[in-house]
Amino acid sequence: MKMDAQTFRITVVGRFGKIMLAAGVLGLLLSVVGYFTNSKQFYHSYLTAYCFWWTIVLGGLFFTLLHHLTGASWSVVLRRIPETLMATLPALAVLFIPLLFGLHDLYHWSHADAVAADALLAKKAPYLNSGFFIVRTIGYFVIWYLLARSLYKISLAQDHHPSDKQTHKMRRLSAPGMLLFALTLTFASFDWLMSLDAHWFSTIFGVYIFSGTVLAVISFVTLFALMLRTKGILKETITVEHYHDLGKLLFGFTVFWAYIAFSQYFLIWYANIPEETIWFQHRWQGSWKYVSLLIVFGHFVLPFLVLLGRAAKRNLKVMTFMGCWMLFIHWVDFYWLVFPNLHHHGIHISWMDFTSMLAVGGVTLWYFWRRLTAQALVPCNDPKLQASINFENA
Repeated sequence: MKMDAQTFRITVVGRFGKIMLAAGVLGLLLSVVGYFTNSKQFYHSYLTAYCFWWTIVLGGLFFTLLHHLTGASWSVVLRRIPETLMATLPALAVLFIPLLFGLHDLYHWSHADAVAADALLAKKAPYLNSGFFIVRTIGYFVIWYLLARSLYKISLAQDHHPSDKQTHKMRRLSAPGMLLFALTLTFASFDWLMSLDAHWFSTIFGVYIFSGTVLAVISFVTLFALMLRTKGILKETITVEHYHDLGKLLFGFTVFWAYIAFSQYFLIWYANIPEETIWFQHRWQGSWKYVSLLIVFGHFVLPFLVLLGRAAKRNLKVMTFMGCWMLFIHWVDFYWLVFPNLHHHGIHISWMDFTSMLAVGGVTLWYFWRRLTAQALVPCNDPKLQASINFENA
């Protein structure tokens, strides 16, 4: 893998893309076998893997929107990574199709007899029904795709024909874009995850998913930049100063995630309404109790203590570990959200959990790498590029 230092373009692509594509195809083939073995397990495993990668890709859209809204300088050198992540949304839309065939295996509300026998489901039926679910899902992807495509297209145009208008255009688009992002992410998390248990509800659930989304994309950007650094790519462009700021964001959103997670739990515990508390009770039965404790300590206590000091954020080995750990615990979080609806009394790890991650992750990373290597690795004509390269923390 080599890069032209003048154009910031990859000249020797290497085998990363081919390896990811092979992994994705292998994962898909094995997952198909899993479907014929145990369809319920397959769909729950696939949903967990899909939501994990969905949050990383959608996190790329959030990172880009936030960058333009704040007019930040430090993140210019990193911008092309989240931009390319959000550009993989077409691949992610295609990968969602298997879940449409699994509505009856995943969602109790999709069964007409269950709705007829349940007064609460009957009241929610105007919203929770298969037809409207599919229409909403298509709507989410259309909005995300149009936002991502518009921002990405303007960014690439800036590389070839720089103009101040492009910077202002991206910022103007990002203001309503952030509103649309917040609404669609919230409702998608309600539809795809919260409705797995249609009797339970939490008005803060969308914010909970959002906080994990931001942590996931920061971790991904950090790890990917560090991977490029090991190949000698962008070593002098993305410096310790940038990793320091990524570490600060990781620390800040770790605290924010903990605040939202605790708020959701505390209010439900305090109100003590049976249809709300049952959701947490399911996650405190059998071996689920240990997963719940792992999330408390692994998603908050460990990263909080490790990233508290300044030195840790400037230590690339520590940042590598924290990036890997946060992505792992992010997957555990989704496993904890999804699987108690299938395995009520304890964990049942399946080989399909891993093949699904391989399938969705392999295809997503292949498409990401394909788009990234087709353009400059940084927005080379951004007016703040040099300021970003020279950025230093106070």
